Amino acid sequence: MSKHIFITGGVVSSLGKGLTAASLALLLQKRGYRVRMQKLDPYLNVDPGTMSPYQHGEVYVTADGAETDLDLGHYERFTGQDCTRASNFTSGRIYSSVIQRERQGGYLGRTVQVIPHITDEIKAAVTSLDAADVDLVLTEIGGTVGDIESQPFLEAIRQLRQELGRDNTLFVHVTLVPFIKATDELKTKPSQQSVGLLRAIGIIPDLLVCRCERPMGEEHRRKLAMFCNVEHELVIEEQDVRHSIYEVPRDLAAQDMDVYVLEKLRLHVNSFDLSDWETMLRQLIEPAHGSVEVAVVGKYIDLRDAYKSIGEALTHGGIANSARVNIRWIESEELEQAGGLARLDGVDGILVPGGFGARGIDGKLAAVRFARERKIPFLGICLGMQCAVMEFARNVCGLEGANSTEFDGRTPHPVIDLMAEQKPGGDKGGTMRLGGKPCRLAEGSLAARIYGAREIVERHRHRYEFNNAYRQPLEAAGLSLAGLSPDGSLVELVELPSHPWFIACQFHPEFQSTPLRPHPLFADFIRAARG
Repeated sequence: MSKHIFITGGVVSSLGKGLTAASLALLLQKRGYRVRMQKLDPYLNVDPGTMSPYQHGEVYVTADGAETDLDLGHYERFTGQDCTRASNFTSGRIYSSVIQRERQGGYLGRTVQVIPHITDEIKAAVTSLDAADVDLVLTEIGGTVGDIESQPFLEAIRQLRQELGRDNTLFVHVTLVPFIKATDELKTKPSQQSVGLLRAIGIIPDLLVCRCERPMGEEHRRKLAMFCNVEHELVIEEQDVRHSIYEVPRDLAAQDMDVYVLEKLRLHVNSFDLSDWETMLRQLIEPAHGSVEVAVVGKYIDLRDAYKSIGEALTHGGIANSARVNIRWIESEELEQAGGLARLDGVDGILVPGGFGARGIDGKLAAVRFARERKIPFLGICLGMQCAVMEFARNVCGLEGANSTEFDGRTPHPVIDLMAEQKPGGDKGGTMRLGGKPCRLAEGSLAARIYGAREIVERHRHRYEFNNAYRQPLEAAGLSLAGLSPDGSLVELVELPSHPWFIACQFHPEFQSTPLRPHPLFADFIRAARG
């Protein structure tokens, strides 16, 4: 039977529960255990796919095509394992399943209630990851203890402890120990009150992970252990890291957090080796080859979490080259203003990421043209590829007004258009081209050299495509259609052979990059930027 670890959060949101969970999962993997991860989100959206990036950050896409919470990106980057649609459940998804079953008569006329029907559905979601080849399931509960919407999830995991037993379940509570500048001291009272809320519903944490700006003293640990009913050595300090989130596993390992977890679950504490992680950290923190500056020209720059995987993949590209990557975040609308292109002066590379809607498109097109004409290494992703095609059609092929029908339904040259099966119809959620799709790279192409392969699989999240009616004029003008779907019907990647390094792809390579295995496109993009 798989054992279960539940991670909850208290005091405030955005404490880093996902990073804590991912770090613990990595350490348990290093101890030889087979781990799976999961996030339960209390909001009523069925998934984050229809939410604005300003609401919830980026939408992370799994290989099997699920639109999920961005924390799943942390899970995959730290553990190197693919998550699935069973790795993210929302209140909306849980309630939808229960309501659908009720409509079909599945409850045989009984009154449908939060307890037991909603909580039973949550428990089924949690245990859906149980398998013979899974030793430990780590489940992060989204939100903050005390939120009304998270109560059914907390009740469900309380019931699971009763059903599975104390040796098979573990509660980790991540909380805040704030520093009060006026009095120059850390305060434990918010954490005590947060644990008090948990205890009131029948959950007593086994481990307390304390987020703090300053080191905690022995007095703080004693107070927290006493008033939170947690063993003294199980009060774990999680101080803000200096350089990178990838330092968190090392800090937790130094306090034997994974050892205590295994002992609590009555599992053998195997030896482990973090040398590959330590080597990666040294390359990240003390790069041997200086730094490069990359401009990311996006539409949601005000919320960096909207480009979480992009930022991490660029960092991974730097690790592969033992170079520090400094990101110049640029709101695309800034480039539309008089003199706005000066924001791009001096950068070593330009990346245009994905997005939706017409706002800021002219700024993205300006960034593409700047990179193309000045021979600056360029990487376009999803909408970034579509902008590269539009810019080339307008300014090289002379197709005046070339556009995407997403932005102009009456454009004379719809070089980007909806696929036939994507024409407006019913629901918007979950109807895009999603998940891992195969791609065949052209022999002799830059992409084939970078990947070291002709056949690849990358993750998609988009609705609009390169319009095949414009293949001939764009190819004749010098745009190489270097990546196609296996049947040749979809253009997945384009290159400019006349440019030192110009690649734009319809897929999202950032979703498959990890610090130990940087994605080849990002690694080579940073190599080119260094040159």
